[in-house]
Amino acid sequence: MREELDAFIGAAWGECSSKRKGYRNGTYTRDLATATGRLEDLKVPRDREGQFHTQAFERYKRYEPHIAEGLTEMFVAGVSTHKVGEVAQTLLGVAPSASTISRLNQTLTQQFEAWRERRLQEHWRFVYLDGVHFSIRHGEKSDSTIILTALGVDLAGNKEVLALRACAEEDKDGWACLLQDVRRRGATQIDLIVTDGHDGLLAAVADLFAATPRQRCLVHKQRNVLNAIPRRERGDIQAELVGIWDQPTKEEAVTQLAVFKAKYSKRYPEAVRSLTEDEENIFTFFAFPQTMHRYIKTTNAIESLFSNVRQRTDQIDVFTTETSCW
Repeated sequence: MREELDAFIGAAWGECSSKRKGYRNGTYTRDLATATGRLEDLKVPRDREGQFHTQAFERYKRYEPHIAEGLTEMFVAGVSTHKVGEVAQTLLGVAPSASTISRLNQTLTQQFEAWRERRLQEHWRFVYLDGVHFSIRHGEKSDSTIILTALGVDLAGNKEVLALRACAEEDKDGWACLLQDVRRRGATQIDLIVTDGHDGLLAAVADLFAATPRQRCLVHKQRNVLNAIPRRERGDIQAELVGIWDQPTKEEAVTQLAVFKAKYSKRYPEAVRSLTEDEENIFTFFAFPQTMHRYIKTTNAIESLFSNVRQRTDQIDVFTTETSCW
């Protein structure tokens, strides 16, 4: 660090030089956590104007960059702040302070903001839309906040989260904002959108992607139908519903659907009514190659994504802010 200051000032200690650009001003002390342990009372030289910054570590940082990165990765993995502190204390001899945690989280926030504003590909094969609930504290009260999610599959088959949006409730305005954001960042051509049957979501899709084919999630559809069936009969009727979706052709599926409706229309009219809602979008998947059917009949891709996320978040009873939830 002394050599760095010599180069910065343009003169060694006590040297008279016409190239001198400043003067020394003693040192200040600080601690630094490194991979080999904690360095205490490290003497850092400084200049009178306060312009010199050593390259040995970042200004105001108490941890070497790779140490800070490791702590950040622990937070992302869902390790609690308390546990992170215990690990750091054991390995480094110092636990991160509240201000250190705040700075680390600020770095994550900056990375997230850059991610959510990134440019998207124009053409996507499939886009799944669904909402996932998390508990977030608002003031002294904790309540459920829904994270609206758009998950895309590109032409090469790669999955990518396109957009996330936190909302107090799932409605048309929230979904419209998310879909407008997706379009604004470049995703304008989508071969198929897969959704559940939420009215607000369907209205937003109809406004912003009216020409895009839509597949109704058959897991949500099946669940809604079975809710109108007595528990003792759900097993057999579920098998009949699955039999409709699993027909080899759309024509045969339509025939089986008609048989189901005729069989249960009088006995379980509410179940049949639920089944026929959004009926025109139940069999959209037949327009795609059969090898794709299992992947586009449902929004399970989002459920699968968040099952991995929940392995990390289940250790957290409630998020203190929406930012921490991100």
